[in-house]
Formats: sequence, structure tokens, C-alpha cells
Amino acid sequence: MIHDRRSALSGYVSGLLSTGRTVFTADEAEQALGVGHGAFLDAAERLQRRRALLNPRQGFYVVVPPHYASWGAPPPAWYINALMRREGQAYYVGLLKAAELHGATHQAVMEFQVVAAKRLPGIRAGRSLIIFYFRRDMNAVTTGIEDRKTDTGAMKVSSAALTALDLLRYPRASGGKDTVATVLSDLGHRIDREQLAALSVVVERPVVQRLGYLLDHLGHDVLTGPMQESLRARGSLPWIELDRQEARDPDFAPEPQQRNRRWRVIVRRVPRIDP
Repeated sequence: MIHDRRSALSGYVSGLLSTGRTVFTADEAEQALGVGHGAFLDAAERLQRRRALLNPRQGFYVVVPPHYASWGAPPPAWYINALMRREGQAYYVGLLKAAELHGATHQAVMEFQVVAAKRLPGIRAGRSLIIFYFRRDMNAVTTGIEDRKTDTGAMKVSSAALTALDLLRYPRASGGKDTVATVLSDLGHRIDREQLAALSVVVERPVVQRLGYLLDHLGHDVLTGPMQESLRARGSLPWIELDRQEARDPDFAPEPQQRNRRWRVIVRRVPRIDP
């Protein structure tokens, strides 16, 4: 009987794949197969050991097609939309992963980075690592979130403009100012300057100041006029550090190389672009 239940789940999973579905919930499978929760868990555990099934969250399962068995999971893009719908949270794929999707390919992206409206633990999914970054004001940036087609449907992705701002908003996720500058050198020509200006109204001022400086430095100054007008409308600007980490220890911080008056940014070391 146990063998029959496990075989039934294997057939159920194969049937989902044949219709193009790659995700299901425990409740759906139990109802379809007419089995109890314990029997389902036993069968699911066996399929997970065979790398035919992934369980990234309790009660949520991802089918692993045979050609992805050696990876332990299909790409997160296949199921991130369904996973976040299951979590009941607004989200978008962002930061370096979004930059890669927009064509900024200088940097190898080791994480599948997701910005979500709730603090969520990361997920190890085969070879992939899904990392979540928290954003409280998700509703304020909806104009910068796009739908992107995937092999199994669609997912939410930050626009080039929102991606650029987020690279400065989440510095630890972005690999430091040299990495950010390198990515922006590729991404700049894809940024809509009017959208960038609109988003600059709702993002923290220091983030906008740092991005404005970097875009000017990289020769993308055509983008920064409306952006600066939006920023100035919010009041006078304080002086800020381009890299707070460099300025943290006054005994070892390098002397400023520049004081950019347009953006009121103190630059202790000019960012380097990777070749």
C-alpha cells in the first residue's frame, strides 16, 4: 500500500509536468490522490531523496524535471511567483539578479535576489540560493515593478530605474561601490529617466544622491536632470558619504578625493569599473 501511494504521487507529479505545471501544494496532492497527510509526506520524502521533488516551504512543492535532477531544482524563476503567492506577499526579483535580466552581465550573480514586503528566511534550492530583502514601502514603488515572462509563466522584476536605486539602497547585497558602478555602466542606457525621477521622490534622499553622483561619474548625466529636480524639491541636501563603510573609522578613512557639490557627496575613493 505504501509503495502504491508513492507510485501514485510519482504519477501525479509526472502528470503535472506533462501539462506544464511545476508547483503544487500538499493539500492539492492529498485531495487528488485521496490519501492522508502522513502518507503524502512519506511519498513526498522519497521523491525528494530521488531529487524529483523540492520542498522550499512547508506545504509547497516544486517538481524537478529529469534534466534538472543533477541541479536539485529547476531555476527559481520557474516558481518564485507561485511561491510568493503562497506566502501572500508582494515581491519583485531585484538587485544584481534584476540587473542581469536587464542585460548588465559584468558580474556573476551567485544569489537569486528577491525584495519582499515581509522579512523571509533564505531558501537553498539545489544549486540556487534564494535570498530575500525587506522593503516596507512596496506600494510606493509599484510603478517600477514589471512583469517578465518565464518558461513557466511570469514573475515580477524591478525596472532598470528601480534596480539602480536599489543597488544603492541595499549596499551589502550589491557587492560594494565598485560592483555597483560596474553594473550601472551597463544598466544606464536602459533606465527611463522620467521613471527614475518619479521613483526618486519616494526613495531615501541619500540613496538618490549617491546614485545621481555615480550616474554623472559614469557619463549617464542625461538621466540625472529630472532626478535632481525631484530631489531638490524635497528640501536642502545634507552632505553624505558615497561609501559609509570607508568613513566609519576616522583613524583609517582615506582623505576625500572629491566633494561633489551637485549631489553633496563626499568621495574618499573614486569607484573603479571592472573591465
